[in-house]
Parts: sequence; C-alpha cells; structure tokens
Amino acid sequence: MVNKLIDFSLNNRLLVLIGWLLIVALGLDSLRKLPIDAVPDVTNIQVQILTNSPGLAPQEVESFITFPVETAMSGLPRVEEIRSVSKFGLSVVTVVFEEGTDIYWARQLIAERMSEARDAIPPEYGEPGMGPISTGLGEIYQFEVRGEGYTPMQLRDILDWNVGYQLRSVPGVVEVNSFGGELRSYQVTIDPRKLRSYGIPLTTVFEALEENNRNVGGGYIVHASEQYLIRGEGLVEDLEDLATVVVAKDERGTPVYIDNLGTVEFAPIIRQGAVTRDGRGEAVVGIVMMLMGANSRTVAEDVHKRVLEIEKTLPPGVTIDTFYNRTELVQRTIRTVAKNLIEGGLLVVIVLLLLLGSFRGGLIVASAIPLSMLVAVILMRWMNISGNLMSLGAVDFGIIVDGAVVVIESIVAYVYYHRGDDKRSHLEKVRAACHQVARPVLFAVGIIMIVYLPILALRGIEGKMFRPMALTVVFAMGGSLVCALTLMPVLASFFLQKAIEKEPVLFRIMKRMYTPFLARAMARPIRTGAVAFGCFAASLAAIPFLGAEFIPKLDEGAIAMQVWRLPSVSLETSNAISTKAERVVMSFPEVKTVVSRTGRAEIATDPMGVEISDTYLILNPPDTWRFDTKDELIEALDEELQEELPGVMFSYSQPIELRVDELISGVRSEVGIKVFAASGTVDDMKEVAERIATVVRTVPGMEEVKVEQTTGLPTLTIDIDRKAIARLGVNAQDVLAVIETTGGTRVGTVVEGQRRYALQVRFSPDVRADLEALRHLPIALPSTDDDPSPWVPLQQVADIRIETGPAQISRERIQRKITVEL
Repeated sequence: MVNKLIDFSLNNRLLVLIGWLLIVALGLDSLRKLPIDAVPDVTNIQVQILTNSPGLAPQEVESFITFPVETAMSGLPRVEEIRSVSKFGLSVVTVVFEEGTDIYWARQLIAERMSEARDAIPPEYGEPGMGPISTGLGEIYQFEVRGEGYTPMQLRDILDWNVGYQLRSVPGVVEVNSFGGELRSYQVTIDPRKLRSYGIPLTTVFEALEENNRNVGGGYIVHASEQYLIRGEGLVEDLEDLATVVVAKDERGTPVYIDNLGTVEFAPIIRQGAVTRDGRGEAVVGIVMMLMGANSRTVAEDVHKRVLEIEKTLPPGVTIDTFYNRTELVQRTIRTVAKNLIEGGLLVVIVLLLLLGSFRGGLIVASAIPLSMLVAVILMRWMNISGNLMSLGAVDFGIIVDGAVVVIESIVAYVYYHRGDDKRSHLEKVRAACHQVARPVLFAVGIIMIVYLPILALRGIEGKMFRPMALTVVFAMGGSLVCALTLMPVLASFFLQKAIEKEPVLFRIMKRMYTPFLARAMARPIRTGAVAFGCFAASLAAIPFLGAEFIPKLDEGAIAMQVWRLPSVSLETSNAISTKAERVVMSFPEVKTVVSRTGRAEIATDPMGVEISDTYLILNPPDTWRFDTKDELIEALDEELQEELPGVMFSYSQPIELRVDELISGVRSEVGIKVFAASGTVDDMKEVAERIATVVRTVPGMEEVKVEQTTGLPTLTIDIDRKAIARLGVNAQDVLAVIETTGGTRVGTVVEGQRRYALQVRFSPDVRADLEALRHLPIALPSTDDDPSPWVPLQQVADIRIETGPAQISRERIQRKITVEL
C-alpha cells in the first residue's frame, strides 16, 4: 500500500507538485482566516439566566426568582450542573451543559422552559432573560468615554445611544456592556409632606402617570375616497409634559399637577456598580463582548477601526480612550510563538545541513517543515481549532522532519552505493531507496501519532486545553508523513541525481568521541547497566521535590487585582477606597493605567457586590520596570497598599485567568471547597465554612484562604402589622408601594426618538437619608367620594427595625452552598 503511494507519486511527478502547490495556496488562505487567540477557550457550555429586580433583598430574590428558575431548568437533557447566586436586586442562574452540546440548541431549551419560570415569578419582581452568547475570553475590548464638562449621566447617554449601538453592528460582537456613570431616567421626586397636605395617595400618582403617557391607534376612516389612519398621541416627550400631568383636584376644583407634589428631573436609576480610573474619580466604560467561536483577533481589530470612526461623530470634546485591547495580547503571544517556531525551524535546518552532508538534501528535508505546518493549518481551520500558545507552541519541528530525513538519507545512500549501476535510471534508484524505508517511516511516524491518542480522549477542561494541542501535532505529523512519502521522492528525483555519500566533519568528530565510549560500555555490561539503573533510581527520588502545575501561566501583560471590603460598605465608600488604591498604584511607574470595576454592570454576567472591585492594572513594557519579575512588582504593590489601606484585603490574578476561573466553577479562584446545606441558615453555613478555613490555613504553603462573603449586609426591615392595617382598612399593597418608592417605582417609559428612558417615582433624598423621616412616610387611608385622604405614619402600620441579613445566597444542585476559596 505504501509502496503503491510512492510509485504513484514518482509516476505522476508533475501532478504531485501541482497538488502540493494547491496545498500551499489553500494553507496560506487558511492561515489568513485561522482564528487566533492567546490561549484556548476552556469555558464550558453554559447559559446564564439573569433577572434584575431592583430593591429586592437576597432572601426574596432567592425565594421568588432564583428557586422558580432553578425548578424550571431542572430535568433538561444534557445538563451537568445548575448553580445560582442571589444578591440584592439580582438573580443569576447558570445552567452548564455537557461538552459538545450546541450552544444554540441549549439556549432554545432554556427559552422553552423560561415561560414556565415567568409564570412562577410575580410580575412586579422582574422578568428573566438569557445572558449574551459569550465565554470567559469574550471581553476583548474595553474603553472609556471621556469629555471635559460632561456629567457622568451625559457620558453614559453617549455610550449607550451613540457608541454602543454602532459597535453592536460589528461582525462577531454579541454585546456592548455599559459600566459606570449614571443611567438616566425621568424621575418624579415626591415630597411626602406635599402628599399629606393635598391628601393624595401615592397610588393615585402612579395611575396619573401611567394614564398620561400613552399613544393609541383608532383604526382608520374613509374620507374623499381615501383612507386616513387615526393616531392618538399622548406620550410624555420632555420634563415639561411630565410636570403638567394632572393628578387630582383640590377642594376648590383647581388641578393638582405633578410638579405641585415635588420636582420633575433627570435622575439616575438606583445602581449597584461603578467604575473609577487612575485615582481621578468615576469613569464611564464600555466592555465589548465577543460572540462565542468568533475570531478574537479580527473582531478586536474591527472594533478598534469602528471606534476610530465613531469618535469622529461624537459631540465636541468627547473622546474614546481604549485601555484594554485583546489584539495586543494576541499579537504578543503570536510573536512569541512565531519567534520560537522560526528559531526552532532554523536550528533544525542548520542541524540537517551539518549532519546530512548534502546541502540540497538539507534544503529538501527542511521544506517539509512549512509544508507540514500548512497541512496542519488547513485541518485546524476545518476543525475550528484556534491558533494559540498551546496549539501552535506544542509543535516540534525535530519530530516533523523525522520521516523526511530517513527518506532523503536513504535516497542519498542508495544512489551513492549504486552509482555504477547504469542499467537503472535515477528515478528507479529513488524508487528502490524509498521502498526500503517506506514501512519503517510509516510505523515510526504512526507510533508518534498514536502517543497522542490518550490526550484526544480527554474531556472537560483538560480536553479543551490539551486536545487542540494534540490534534495540531497529529495534523502536522500526518502532513509530514504524506510529504515524506510523496513530495520527498519527487524532489529527490529532480535535485539529488549526483548525490555524494560523505560523512560530514561534525559527524566524524562525534563518531571518534563516541566509539571508545561504546567499546568500554560493551566490554562492561553489568557495570553499564548498574550505572543506568542508578541514574534512573535517582531520577525517581527527585520526583517528589518537583513542582506540579496544570499548565504554565500565560503572562497577559496585566494584573487583575481584587479589592475586598466588608459586605456592609456603601457604593460611595467603595469608590473612595478604590480611588485611594488607584492613586497608590499609579505611583508605580511600571503601571500605565488602572481601572476599578466595583459591583456589577447592567448586564450582570459577573454578579459582584459593591464590596468587591476588580481592578485592572495595565502595565508598561517590562524593560522599563525597576523589578525583575511581575511577582516582585506585586509584592511591592501589596506592601504599599496594605500600609495605606489597612483592613482592606487584596488578591492578585490576571484578567482572563480570573474571568475563566469564575465562569467554569463559579469560584473566583483556582481552588475552592464547597460546603452544601440542604437545610440550615446562612449563619450556620458561615460558621462551618470559617472552621474549615481555619484548618486549611494550617496547611504548609497555603498563602491565602478566604470564605465567601454571605452575611453582614445591614437591612432595614419593615414588617407590616396585619392587624393594624386591618383596623384601618388599608391594603398591604398600599404600604408596600410607599416602601418601594424609597428606591424608585417604575411607572412607564419615555421615548425620545430611538432612545428610551425609564419613568420612575421616588421620594426625595432628604427622606431617604433620614431614618426618622422614613418612619413617618404617609400611608393613605380609604376616603369617601373626592375628599382628601387621611393618613397615618408608616411606623403605625409596620414594625421597623435594623438587622443584619445575608449579602448573597449561593446555590448548587438545588440547595444552598458556601465556598472556601484558596
């Protein structure tokens, strides 16, 4: 079979050359289109279900949102894991599917079950939706929208409606997540004293706003043989329209307008996240998320080009400052891989030229390297394997040329030893030489390829990490085998007709040194065997002292620093701490810029609380550093930060590494101990986790152990007194409406062209900041006819107390859990 392949190649030499030229053309085209990334994407197949319910405490989020969603998702086919996090105003349920599951099929299953979840969730508690189709490597481009003289709300408007919409049209971009700034809303800021003076219930304000912000259609009429559509326009278009909405009439019949009860203004939606940068305060940041499976290199390049175009259309003084571009990391990684491959290839070529003794033969063998790699690239493109540090960096050129070396060496020797045979042509001599070594070459290369078969059987994270590497090597080895059995004989038939079999000088020197040692070893077999066995035993004894690591860490050129505070901290205090930490970090000349993302964005794929900040340190080139390594830089940073910010905890990782760790396991570290509790309180779980952490801290070599922050969130609990409201004839909903309005009650949407803003009602800031004022919020009592409603203070119909509640509730396998992170 192998000999027939050689015969076919030598009988159709022109066809073989044309075929390999086509492979070169196809390989170059595949190389241009090959997805390129820094590292393999090991994120599992998962779908996040996000539900925003502003103002709802973690206990209510778990009970009314998370549990119904988990229940609806249970029983789906090919599901490996369901885990969730319930936080203040947010539920995140992550459904992990088996490897190999089509993500769009998985999302279709989720979409079908979400209707069941929606039916189980009260309408006022939000509607679940799926997160973007992205992965741990999805955040490929981050930028800040800046402008002197612009407020955070104005900059956020520009990001959402000018920049974000245009970037979403870039192929490969699945979402542009806005983070920081203030999300604008049309707000009616109610003064409770004026509500009392007019005797108007809060629910009447809600009804007036809802009924005065509508458009309707009236069908059509026929007039003069023409059809006229009927439109009724009553939408609120600006603050003036909102201020003139009539709520009721006073005793004299005078209309009471919205602006009689408070102020009408642009105000931010209640938020649980912010961004600060370089120690100068808050910033408005956009995060471009890449579609799963897209080419990060081309997508990031296209996004950057579009950003430059968009920047020209922005209002005067507004600029876009890019601080993270995945292209830079990819290019740096590819340069490293390309440098290693080129150096390795040149070294192999030099060795071939020195040891083969034939300059032409060395060049012919060396041609197998790029040709085999082009074959590998074609198959990588076909199998949708990205080129990265693992897949390309594992290729060994020395192994690739093994088959070609044997074939060419055999041809050179055979032609030399049969140089006096004039009866056979040079072509037949090449054929005979190749027949002699064809089977050994096939078996030798085949054995090397078989070695990688166990790696191809890996699944999960290990499979995603190492299978592309093994497949790339197998593809390259397969290409080298075909090249050795087809192209090498053809090239030898053209260019090695006058082969000279002469041992190179280097080979002769090595042979003279080796022969005496070989003779001594053969003369003393027992001693030689004992020495070999002793070396082997010594190597086994050294194994326990060797370090072990899953994979070497890729230097991403940046540091991801996490800042941990007490769960009770406010967003404003967190921002102040982050700003101070940034000023400390910026005092290091090694740091180019620093960005802190505190809490969560509107699309909360990373559900952090305001007590946690992900701080990204973008570094200058290492040749400008005062430190030899990044570890030394981190040690110096940590020492300075601990001195300036006592009581704040810092941990260090890298941007991609941190995000991938969390998406894979739900833990923001490489190792975590999960404690499950089918029953029991959050406090009980916290106590058990603390005991485990105390034991783990005693393990030698353990640097950092922290328990998931699940408790310590101060809560103002307002417990309705059922007997009191029954005596007064008040519904619980009337009391709850007043409580909800402290955070903001949404009553509609204001449309400005293509832009849409929430319309909300909220009590004034002086009321929200004063506990005593909250106790005296007016609760309207039932009234007769059009008389003003009497009222009672909130504290008369409810028990108001301050207590400590859970900061977040984590769940897995439909039960609560807490994690000890190592």
